[in-house]
Amino acid sequence: MPFSLTNAHGTFQGLTNSVFKKLLRKTVLVFFDDILVYSETWSDHLKHLREVMELLQHHQLFAKWNKCTFGATEMEYLGYIISDGFISMDKSKVQCIMDWGTTSNLKELRGFLGLSGYYCRFIKGYGVIVKPLTELLNKDAWKWTSEAEVAMFQLKTTMVTAPMLALPNFNKQLCSRQTHLHMVWELCYFKRADLLRISARDLE
Repeated sequence: MPFSLTNAHGTFQGLTNSVFKKLLRKTVLVFFDDILVYSETWSDHLKHLREVMELLQHHQLFAKWNKCTFGATEMEYLGYIISDGFISMDKSKVQCIMDWGTTSNLKELRGFLGLSGYYCRFIKGYGVIVKPLTELLNKDAWKWTSEAEVAMFQLKTTMVTAPMLALPNFNKQLCSRQTHLHMVWELCYFKRADLLRISARDLE
């Protein structure tokens, strides 16, 4: 399908969602033409791969062999590095943030905030750190200040030392943390000498 056609992206996403409906969020994640198959054991993984291949074959969809990776224990997916129970930031994207120079206009600032904001769940107090930067987005508020420079430096420093995220293990103790806007959940245990935070969603 030519992606230059109107609504092509949404149409193709709808197709893949329909094809893998019975497997979505159980053993498969799909974003357009990126298909991620995940399993707990190797034998399960082979079974899940067969199911995916049979569905593709049945619907006459094809995958390019040179763009496929099989049996990996670590995978780059949509800007994240996914490994056994953990999620971390793509180092190449973090390096882009680190190499970002002082912004000279709103367009560059929006680009920086868009890229860094994609990883906001890894950064504790992200909103507080970037507040001097987001305030510059207000109408007629553009003026690069020392506070904005400090905020950008602090964000870059924090990105380098950000923890990995862990999937929630409900066999371990969980505790809640209330912010002024949302309730989030944190995983209250240590592993590999690092404090790990679960990937949490805001609770309405």
